[in-house]
Parts: sequence; C-alpha cells; structure tokens
Amino acid sequence: MENKINYQLPDTVAEEAANHINEAVTLLKPYLIALNAEERQSLPKMSDGTAPFVEKCLDYSNSDPQFAPPFMDVDGFKNDMNTWEKLMAVLRPVQQLVLNLDDTTTQAGSESYTAALTYYNSVKQAAKLSIPGSKAIYEDLRKRFASNGPRSSAE
Repeated sequence: MENKINYQLPDTVAEEAANHINEAVTLLKPYLIALNAEERQSLPKMSDGTAPFVEKCLDYSNSDPQFAPPFMDVDGFKNDMNTWEKLMAVLRPVQQLVLNLDDTTTQAGSESYTAALTYYNSVKQAAKLSIPGSKAIYEDLRKRFASNGPRSSAE
C-alpha cells in the first residue's frame, strides 16, 4: 500500500490554522444563521446558474423601480445579494478546504488503520506461535473485534 501521508503536520501549523478558523468563526458569527432541515429543503436555492438572473433582476429593480411590487423590499434585495456575494467569496475556499481536509484525514486514517491491522495480525500470529509477550497484547487488541457480529477480515 502506498503511504501518501508520510509526514507529521507541525503543531504550530495545526494550531495557527485552528486559530485562524476560530477567528473567522468569531468574525462571521453575528452574521450567520442556522436552518433546520425542513427550512433548508423548502427554500428556493441560488446557484451559479441562477445568479446572473438574480443580478439582472436586481439591476432592473434599481433602474426601473416602478415594476417592483409595493410589498417588495428593494433595499432588502440589495442587502441580500450583497451578503450572498461576500459570503460566497468566503464559502468557496472553505468548501475546498473542507474537501481537502476530509480527503487527507480519510487517507491518514486509512493508512493508520491499515498499519494497526497489520500489527494486530502480526501479534495474532505471534500469539498462535506462543511467542512470549504476544498473548497479552493479542488478548487486549482482539477486544476491538469481539462484538462486531460476523467476524471481520482482521479476526
């Protein structure tokens, strides 16, 4: 198996990144909301495909306000679009960061778990051969697989 994660992330880098993320959370918190699943599902969604239409409507509502219905808050529309644009400029790199963090932690976790299974299987074989010290380690480690129902490939 290829070892793609063959480095240690420096503590200072991890701490600094976490601090910057926490700063961003603190900065944005007063401007963010949380939607429940029902709200999220029921809302019409703006996407890259609909954004030009929305921008055009905003332009027209500014240049030709006589066509805006009286119940429509044009200033609110401007504010909403402005907020969307600014937050999208933050969201896109954060989404990429999340994807890359997820991929990297998945790979590092997989490599760690594979190494652990390799060690476990070696200890298991050593215990079968009655090599001194192996039985206690094997008995401790095998607890991981005790309640998994059908036997796993490691057991």
